[in-house]
Amino acid sequence: MAASNHIETAAAGAGTGAVGIALVIAVELIGAAFLRQFLLVEDWRIIVGMLGVFCAALYVLQSRPALENRIAEAFSEHRRLATLLGAVIVLMFPFVLEQSTYALHLCVLSLLYATLALALNFQLGSANIPNFATGASYGIGAYASALLAVNLGVSFWLALPVAGLVATIFGFLLGLPSMRTRESYLALVTIAFGVVVHQLLNNLEFTGGPNGLVGIPAPELFGHNFASPLVVFGYSLPSQANFYYLSALLVLIAILFADRLHNSRVGLAWNALRADELAARCQGINTTWYKVLAFAVDAFLAGFAGTIYAFYVGFISPDNFTFLVSVTIMTMVIAGGMDNILGVIVGAVLLTLLPEKLRAFSDYRILFFGVTVIAFLMIRPQGIFPQRLRRYGG
Repeated sequence: MAASNHIETAAAGAGTGAVGIALVIAVELIGAAFLRQFLLVEDWRIIVGMLGVFCAALYVLQSRPALENRIAEAFSEHRRLATLLGAVIVLMFPFVLEQSTYALHLCVLSLLYATLALALNFQLGSANIPNFATGASYGIGAYASALLAVNLGVSFWLALPVAGLVATIFGFLLGLPSMRTRESYLALVTIAFGVVVHQLLNNLEFTGGPNGLVGIPAPELFGHNFASPLVVFGYSLPSQANFYYLSALLVLIAILFADRLHNSRVGLAWNALRADELAARCQGINTTWYKVLAFAVDAFLAGFAGTIYAFYVGFISPDNFTFLVSVTIMTMVIAGGMDNILGVIVGAVLLTLLPEKLRAFSDYRILFFGVTVIAFLMIRPQGIFPQRLRRYGG
């Protein structure tokens, strides 16, 4: 009898595992197919219909928490499979975009904004520190690398870490005085910093002023110029594919950063700050240091993203790094789901594509963009993929 029960339990476990695997594969493939179609479609009626389907899916998840928990458990149980399949999808995605340079361009921008959103998530999501200067750090990284390349002939691969370091220094410079303020006053300090950086870029002579910097050379790697088409096993991809894979690598680095930091003492300290700063200080946490560290990590990743953007477009101006950029990044984090890596990435991709896909509405596209974001937040007040409870291993 005991042996029979053991066999039945094992069979049930095997069945559950098979269902979990099928669920992981289905969710990832459906998500990839949906994104591909959304990128390629041009008819505004189909775009609105797809947004309606997405809202309906969010409503189902919100009204059926058991289904959402089952999907989350499946991805947790089969994390390696989910990661491997996700990597394959990312690698193969440019091959299914029908040689569309516009779709690839949107993918590059989405990946760069995903990096910026993950950078801000360390502050806003993990530590509840409002920061409206991520766009400024983005611009500092772009200008630092562009100036090195245009004026000194420094290669992209050397300018990349230098720009990240420069942006990090400015992050420290912003973080230290910001420690004397809290909440709304802290937000005002970061807004002021972003405005100051924009004005400096707009008025300093060596930055090119309002005309910006032109002639930023494309990166080269092993003799391959990133402005040239990428040939893989005889199949030619548009030149944007070079920056697609480079941006995807940066997102991977940001994800590893986020995952390691979240599960470290640093992540615990940031979450303690978010819950109750006074209680965290009473427990011996150096709140000042961890706040400044959050500013520095945000600026570091933003500097990297700015460098790739500058070398990708070949031209930058102060208008690329306005206060609106910082607001957009913050909206991505909030709408996607604060302190949730997947949610932040989905929010960044979605809010990068929406303004472009709503161009059919001409002057009203920003209105429809706002209405769509509000609809998402009404259906899922805590974000598309809400923050999940921290789990402690035994």
